[in-house]
Amino acid sequence: MTEYLAVDGGTIAYEVAGSGPLIVLAHGMGDSRAAYRAVIPPLVAAGYRVAAVDLRGCGESSVGWPAWSRTAIAGDLLAVIRHLGGPALLVGHSISGGAATIAAAQEPSLITAAVELAPFTRKQSIRVGDLRVKRFRQGMLRLLGTGAFGSVPFWRSYLDVAYPGVKPADWADRLGRIDSLLREPGRMKAMQGMGRSAPTDAGAQLGNVRCPVLVVMGTLDPDWADPHAEGSAIVDALPSGLGRLEMIEGAGHYPHDQFSDQVVSLILAFLQSKAAHA
Repeated sequence: MTEYLAVDGGTIAYEVAGSGPLIVLAHGMGDSRAAYRAVIPPLVAAGYRVAAVDLRGCGESSVGWPAWSRTAIAGDLLAVIRHLGGPALLVGHSISGGAATIAAAQEPSLITAAVELAPFTRKQSIRVGDLRVKRFRQGMLRLLGTGAFGSVPFWRSYLDVAYPGVKPADWADRLGRIDSLLREPGRMKAMQGMGRSAPTDAGAQLGNVRCPVLVVMGTLDPDWADPHAEGSAIVDALPSGLGRLEMIEGAGHYPHDQFSDQVVSLILAFLQSKAAHA
């Protein structure tokens, strides 16, 4: 059942399942909490209370927000965690991976650990050699087209590149839902706003994180010419010993949707490891 929380002049939609320690799941831009539909049941079965959140402007959350930055998104996620009686493990994807970094740095009492899936957490720069990587070139052009023209077809074309090889069993329904949401008034503007927001606010907070962080990257993620190098750079910018990188072979920018079983296994192992060293 969808629940709503008033935050910063808007409304954040979320749903909660299960009981036990709290895990909060946050999706990437242009998406909704449905991105975690295959992740939620096994986490609940493992004994966790799981809250899946629609980011501001996305899913069933309201569209009229003053800002689209990672810092703003982090504030929304922290508000949900306070409301649900945290602390929580915070899982963020792409833009909300950067928001998870900020939330962990700002409110260490509310974030026990963070999982960042294909996160945009650092300032990005493109080298000439990066353009030789076909998937990176294809993904970048489609992202630029989406941002410049507010084009849903461009975004659907990007998603085809972002899900290399393996597609979810309900791929047609998944694309249809995304298409329908982005055609609602204000949804594409929200995604464009997120796309224009620089990750410098998140990168500046990496050194201030005090909880364990798991970074998960797909080897075929089109958002980076070298996903492993990006993930390693995030881990290296965290305080020594806090971060760990895991790569999922064959995954693109949505490892939690392409390879949900592997992502769940990584999250549960991470939680067990964290508990063992607490």
